[in-house]
Formats: sequence, structure tokens, C-alpha cells
Amino acid sequence: MYALIVPVSAPFVLLATVMGLSWWEDHVLPPPPTESAEAPVEAPFTSPAPAQLLELPAVEAALTRGVARR
Repeated sequence: MYALIVPVSAPFVLLATVMGLSWWEDHVLPPPPTESAEAPVEAPFTSPAPAQLLELPAVEAALTRGVARR
């Protein structure tokens, strides 16, 4: 009977650990530094124009050719 206590309680111990670390992070650790107004602003990323894709053959044409070969 005591052999079942450890496997059954393991998820609850892990949950309590995660919740404790979350509380500790929120209440004990210092807040992250804020960015000053004088920090250089990076230019936004502009993606290049999308590549033109080749036109794929119609599905009906591929199916009819496959059936015609049989």
C-alpha cells in the first residue's frame, strides 16, 4: 500500500514545485529592467516579395492521364 504513495503523489509534488517557483519568480525576483527612451530603435523587418510559384497541373488532367494509361 505504501508503494503506491510515491507514484500517485509525484504529479502533485511537481505541480506544487512549479506553482512555488512561479510565485517565487513573481514576488521574490527583481523585475526585469525596462528599456530607456534613448535606446536605439531597430528598423522593422521587411520581407522580400514572395517568390512566384510555378503553376501546378490541374488535378483532373493528372487523373485522366493516369486512368487513360491503364
